[in-house]
Amino acid sequence: MTRLPFLFINVAMTADGKIALGHRRFVPFGSARDREHLLELRATADAVMAGARTVDSFPVNMGAGGPKYRALRSSRGLAEQNLRVIVSGAGTINPRAEIFRRRLSPIIILTTGRTPTARLRRLRGVADAVEVFGGDELDFAAALAWLRQKWRVKRLLCEGGGALNAALFDAGLVDEIHLTICPRIFGGRDAPTLADGVGVERLADAARFKLKSMEQAQGDLFLVYRRIKPAARSS
Repeated sequence: MTRLPFLFINVAMTADGKIALGHRRFVPFGSARDREHLLELRATADAVMAGARTVDSFPVNMGAGGPKYRALRSSRGLAEQNLRVIVSGAGTINPRAEIFRRRLSPIIILTTGRTPTARLRRLRGVADAVEVFGGDELDFAAALAWLRQKWRVKRLLCEGGGALNAALFDAGLVDEIHLTICPRIFGGRDAPTLADGVGVERLADAARFKLKSMEQAQGDLFLVYRRIKPAARSS
């Protein structure tokens, strides 16, 4: 059986379950402790992954952070900077996005056969690797297996957004969730949530997790959930 990276999601959401305002442009709303938490988690990961909309909507570089966090990575035997992975089903990533302006570490783009050849060529001009997995929908299991084999990614941190998270839940690939609940209410039927997409139709199909730890700091609630794996069926 092909080994996959340990995949964990980090997300901050409001008390009403929103991860951004209705216009879907990301605006930080967590505490300073939540920002530290994000960098602490990155310091445990071989690679950090985000969707194209997340990368395009906010000037992120998905890097390890300052000297403190780079030293923390080194103390754990990790490279000073984590790999950076962008997911886009149709390759609709702005080649002029902030992430491409600083060559902190290799940038890897995962996409599908829906991406036109010309767009693939443009992306290969700014990224270190652009790989196609699947025709209409991205084959995440194959993509993650490739990241493990080709780039030696053992721990993969996903930082959203909601559509990418939902696809990973649907594929049964999420091992752990780091969830920060912030004391704000956004409201809005168009505001994205932790997991968007179509969703499940039956309760039995819902991804199940159990609470691993809980901590409160600076008004935010920090929760960690570990996946409950389905029981093996007897033959």
